[in-house]
Amino acid sequence: MKRLILAAVAAAALTAPAMAQQTYKFAIVPKAMNNPYFDLSRDGCMKRAKELGNVECIYKGPVEHEPASQVQIIQDLISQKVDGIAISVSDAAAAVRVIKAARDAGIPVITFDADAPNSARQAHVGTDNRAMGRALGEELLKLRPDGGKYAMVSGGPAAANLKERVEGVRDALKGSKWTEVSGSPTYCNDDLALAVQQMQDLKTANPDLAAIVPVGGWPMFVPEAYKSFVNKNKEAMDQGKFSLVVADTLKVQLELLRDGYANALVGQRPYEMGEKAMDILLQLKKGEKVQDIVYAGIDRVTKDNVASMLK
Repeated sequence: MKRLILAAVAAAALTAPAMAQQTYKFAIVPKAMNNPYFDLSRDGCMKRAKELGNVECIYKGPVEHEPASQVQIIQDLISQKVDGIAISVSDAAAAVRVIKAARDAGIPVITFDADAPNSARQAHVGTDNRAMGRALGEELLKLRPDGGKYAMVSGGPAAANLKERVEGVRDALKGSKWTEVSGSPTYCNDDLALAVQQMQDLKTANPDLAAIVPVGGWPMFVPEAYKSFVNKNKEAMDQGKFSLVVADTLKVQLELLRDGYANALVGQRPYEMGEKAMDILLQLKKGEKVQDIVYAGIDRVTKDNVASMLK
C-alpha cells in the first residue's frame, strides 16, 4: 500500500508541470496604443481570455504609429516565448521578416484588423476592407447623388487594409458625378490631431470641396478639435453642401453623429476581432486547422439608426 501511495505522489508531481503549462500567453499587438479604436480589441481579447480560463491576454504595442517600434515589440515577444501573437500590421513589408522569425521560433502568428497576406501568418481576422470602402462611398452617394469634389484622409501609407478602403471608396464612386481632388488621400499616420489638420488643409486648398471621407476614425477621436473644424463648415453641412462620411463607430463617434457633426459612419467590429483572435490562436496552439480569413462584419450608421447603436 505504501508503494502505491508513493507511486501516486510521484505521478502527481510529474503531471503538475504539464498541467501548469496549459495556461497560454497570447499577445495582441495594435498599430498604436494611443488610438482608442484598438482599446476595443484589447477589451474583447481580455474578456475572451477570461472566459477561456487557460489563456492570458497580453496587450502591447507602440504608443504611436511607428512600424519600426512595432517590429521591435514583436521581437521582444518572441524572446519572451509567448504562446501566440496577433498583430494589426502597420507596414506589411516590414512585418514579413519578424513574422517569419516568430514562426521559426514555433510561435503561432495571426493578423487582425490589418493584414500582411504575403507573410507567414497563419490566419487573419478583420474587416473586408474593400467592402468597407465601398460602403463609405455608397453612403456618400446616398447623401449627394449630384456629386462634387471629395477627398479622403488615410492613416499609414503602407497599411494594406487602408489601401483597400481607399480603393473601395473609389470603386463605389466610379462613374458617378464625384471627383477626387489632387493630393487625396492624405496620410496622418494615425496622428489624431494631424488628421483634423489635414481635413482643414484640404478644405482650405479646395474651397468648393463637397465631402471628406476619412477611411479611419482618427479625426473624431479628438472630439473638441474635430467639432471646431465642423463648426467652421456647419452652415454648409446644414444646407447639404458639405458632407462628412467617416469610418468606425466608436461611442464618441456615434455621439458626434447624433449631435449633427457627421452625416454617416461605417464601422468595423474591433471588439469581436479581439475575441476571435484568442480563439484562433488557441486552435493553432492545439494544432488544429483554422480558416485563413475570418471577417467580423461592418455596421452602417446614420441619424436614422444612431440612437439604437448607442443603446
